[in-house]
Amino acid sequence: MKIVYSYYVLDIVHKGHILMMKAAKELAGPDGKSVVAILTDKAVMEKKVKPILSLDERMEIAEAIKYADIIVPQDTYSPLPNVKKIRPNILMESTSHTNEAVKEARKIMKELGGEVFVMPYYPEQSSSGIKRKVKNHE
Repeated sequence: MKIVYSYYVLDIVHKGHILMMKAAKELAGPDGKSVVAILTDKAVMEKKVKPILSLDERMEIAEAIKYADIIVPQDTYSPLPNVKKIRPNILMESTSHTNEAVKEARKIMKELGGEVFVMPYYPEQSSSGIKRKVKNHE
């Protein structure tokens, strides 16, 4: 069984999230599992502002998405502590993350016998951008 791990804040769900989850589920295959991690508030605040929705709300939203098989919390912005425990075959990354972070992820996944799949970032589908538009009533 193939396991694919992807991770999100999921404060505002948008097309970029769905495309990443759909790709993860397709990579897992019909007998595989898509593990969707939701960053805790503390993890998010390592790099961004505190989410508007609670972790419980964001995890419940993730559970409602058909491409997510297993939902887990992620306690750090980096997925690597969870990845070392779960040992997926594939870790989904985004071009929005730094080259250093992706390089480190590739190193860890290689040690675990897995690989990293990098999805393009869709800047027009940014949660922060959507929040700005709502705030400015665009």
